[in-house]
Amino acid sequence: MSDEGKSFTLQTASFDARFPNQNQTKHCWQNYVDYFKCINAKGEEFAPCKQFYRAYHSLCPNEWIAKWDEQRENDAFPHSLDP
Repeated sequence: MSDEGKSFTLQTASFDARFPNQNQTKHCWQNYVDYFKCINAKGEEFAPCKQFYRAYHSLCPNEWIAKWDEQRENDAFPHSLDP
């Protein structure tokens, strides 16, 4: 199957004034936490939740996401994800 003629849009997380510095570690963490708080409150199909998902997947290293996912599964995540 060829991808000729198809266009792709690549996006990264937009600027967030709460995290103005180059180091985006806190921005990554906050979007991860906000995503799970959002889906716990509104469900995975709620559009604003999807923005948090895209942002943390853009900002966070895959290893961090895997570690945090494992911590959540084992009830060892160091932050409350209740809405």
